[in-house]
Amino acid sequence: MSDLFEKVTNAQDAFKKLASKIPGFSGYIERQNRRAADKILRETVAARYEELYTRASTLQADLVANGMLTFVDDMEKAVIKFRTFIDKIGMASYGASGLFDAVKINEEELAKLYAFDNAFFDLADQTRAALDNVEATLADEEALPAAIRNLTTLARQAVETFERRGEVFTS
Repeated sequence: MSDLFEKVTNAQDAFKKLASKIPGFSGYIERQNRRAADKILRETVAARYEELYTRASTLQADLVANGMLTFVDDMEKAVIKFRTFIDKIGMASYGASGLFDAVKINEEELAKLYAFDNAFFDLADQTRAALDNVEATLADEEALPAAIRNLTTLARQAVETFERRGEVFTS
């Protein structure tokens, strides 16, 4: 995320650079930059999970097409969790986590926030591997339930991670 913040900061127009020299105004500019970086981060994470959601939905349709109806409900749980996560992260107002407005955060809190943000990308990689596993086990009715449970667990973890992100500022 610090790369995103730097991109936003470097893209400031001349007025903002000049105004940042005014006492008290630089904090406002920094908050605006953090909001912009947060927006880019959330859009990136939402897009990554949208791809995973689409793939999970396709696998669910494959289960239906192959007559594996006993697994469709379990797969639906994972698909719904992914949709919930995408909606939460994509629709939340930027800075809603408490990072930008009245709350001043210190370096330790910022490091914790970045750890949460990095977790979204780690979970996306794990989810991609879990989807590979579901796809590989479509023909194995004994291994498929465990693969789907793992996928559902990862989807739940994404939602929980997003919800715990705000705790950085309340603890």
